[in-house]
Amino acid sequence: MTDPTNLPQPFDAAFFKDPYSVYARLRAEKSVHHIALPDGSPIWLVTREADVRAGLHDLRLSVSKTHSRAGYKGFSLPPALDANLVNMEPSDHLRLRRLISKGFTPRHVEKLRGGVQETANQLADDLAKRLDTEGTADVVTGFANHLPITVIGDLLGVPEADRAPFADRVSQMVAPEHPSDVANAVDYLHRYLIDLVALRRARPDDNLLSALISVRDEGDRLSENELVSLAFILLMAGSENAQHLITSGLLTLLNHPDQLAAIRADWALLPSAVEELLRYAHPNHMAIRRFPVERIEIGGTSIPAGETVMLCLASANRDPDRYPNPDAFDILRQDVTSHLSLGQGLHYCLGASLARMEIGIALAVLLQRFPNIESVTPVDELPWRTSVRSRALKHLVVTSRP
Repeated sequence: MTDPTNLPQPFDAAFFKDPYSVYARLRAEKSVHHIALPDGSPIWLVTREADVRAGLHDLRLSVSKTHSRAGYKGFSLPPALDANLVNMEPSDHLRLRRLISKGFTPRHVEKLRGGVQETANQLADDLAKRLDTEGTADVVTGFANHLPITVIGDLLGVPEADRAPFADRVSQMVAPEHPSDVANAVDYLHRYLIDLVALRRARPDDNLLSALISVRDEGDRLSENELVSLAFILLMAGSENAQHLITSGLLTLLNHPDQLAAIRADWALLPSAVEELLRYAHPNHMAIRRFPVERIEIGGTSIPAGETVMLCLASANRDPDRYPNPDAFDILRQDVTSHLSLGQGLHYCLGASLARMEIGIALAVLLQRFPNIESVTPVDELPWRTSVRSRALKHLVVTSRP
């Protein structure tokens, strides 16, 4: 095995300031790079769109950590959180996916629209009060962090008082600022979700988690660890990505006034704008890590079985061989729905319809309620969290002239 200390380490301060230029350089050199993460872990990074797309469909690239050999670090999760959809072999993944997919069909998601709209309007009211009294407001803490966790919290029956602390721990786990953050966050989430399942078992309600508990207790089609792990992954995925795309999406539109003006002139363009935002500014830069079950060739590079492969979605979405002028934000771009931000194949995002609806409603409410909204922070001074896997704003302070 190659000594990780001798591998290139492209994820430096310059990367965190502008990851897309680093992706462009790597992609131009070759598709697959053997590099080290900031923690020293060796990975094979796949950068070109055609290879990333093929990798998302290739069942020889397993998400199960049972196929990993020494070198992969990642999160150390207890069994009650680790038996989730992003760690499972295809047979178990499909079994669990079938159990929960009814809660995320486009028809079922459409029934949630009224509640999402109401929540977004209430959050906009709160934001307006802050702007009236203080002159500025943080869209991250005052709006975007609350909408997705409220929606997924309602869907799963999470008590309202518990939602913000849960979302905070997820953020600490995904992008820790201190060495102890991950362990502390995992411990909190582990204990909380076991207690939440116990609560919903004792006091079932009309929510998805109660329905899953019923499946577990009556049909024994779910193990207890699978049940708790499902709650974990649904709450984490349902809050983390959407909240960051709302803020990065708003920032992108504010930085492209011509595109924003086109939307304001014709709100029918908003759905295509959401798709272009998913391609251009999705916070999730990497797909879930994968491990070859056998020696495999990707982009002309041979990768041994058991090593860690990361498919770079953000690089694929900016590949000039796939998208003309890929670094341009263009809401009229043709075939934009082919982006890879929501995955492909077996691991296509279960909540894709819900995410699209939330982001569309959130942006419409913000742009219509605050027609003169603008960021008060220069672009090169915006605070981004430092994570290889995702890029998200810590704060987006705005003002809105009367």
